[in-house]
Amino acid sequence: MELRHLRYFQVLGQTLNFTRAAERLHIAQPPLSRQIQQLEDELGVVLLERGRPLRLTEAGRFFLEHSSALLEQLSKVCDNTRRIGLGEKTWLGIGFAPSTLYGVLPELIRRLRSNEPLELELGLSEMTTLQQVQALKAGRIDVGFGRIRIDDPAIIQTVLNEDRLVAALPAGHPLLAGPISLTELADEPFVLYPGNPRPSYADHVIALFESYGVSIKVAQWTNELQTAIGLVGAGIGVTLVPASVQLLHRDDIGFTPVLETNATSPIILSRRVGDVSPGLSHCLKLIEALRLRDPK
Repeated sequence: MELRHLRYFQVLGQTLNFTRAAERLHIAQPPLSRQIQQLEDELGVVLLERGRPLRLTEAGRFFLEHSSALLEQLSKVCDNTRRIGLGEKTWLGIGFAPSTLYGVLPELIRRLRSNEPLELELGLSEMTTLQQVQALKAGRIDVGFGRIRIDDPAIIQTVLNEDRLVAALPAGHPLLAGPISLTELADEPFVLYPGNPRPSYADHVIALFESYGVSIKVAQWTNELQTAIGLVGAGIGVTLVPASVQLLHRDDIGFTPVLETNATSPIILSRRVGDVSPGLSHCLKLIEALRLRDPK
């Protein structure tokens, strides 16, 4: 299947007339008929009821709606690509771990989208810190926000702040009377995230408990923060989350402080060594301004 098949079918689906569609496409009618037949053969379904008047089948209506959306998205991608290539617009790819969305990142994204003084096209990708490093080195993103320190000579990492960790427990759990120690928390079944890829925030949590001579009993592994929170609410176990996650209000869970002062998780900015692109420079200036406004 080629793009021309989608474009030809889009015009034919709009006109429902082979003659008018061929005129709009500036091609003869027989080649248009052959292209539509090729499309149907490849899909293995009939898209058009060839009568008078011409009608779309149910499969045809579905394909027209979704192929039109694809073509519209492709048109936007091509337009932005041209503008970026001509220097009229700047691309900035951002990778982020889900838990960083409870900190400075939402305000940063709002400011970046204001298009002042640069007109930016933002690409947002949810990924772990390790995935961010790989994406940075491959050029798929320009900056990452994660929670794991990675030793890589091609990457510069900056700790933006240290989030205190709090325990998330099912509503009504006796330990919610807290604060509690890590030793007390280690006696509870644990919901740990992410399971893959490693190293990750999970390794940070395991190492934190081991530094106090205790280990946790993992009742359930999951890959997402929100899933872990949901499983805590379902009574599967407890977990440790950055304190900023307390902004998430749920009736089935509660949060309580952890006594150990080193029970923290950093928010770490990662970027490529030597990258001085306008988009990244603008992003770093905004981050510094936000940190000065809220230095915690």
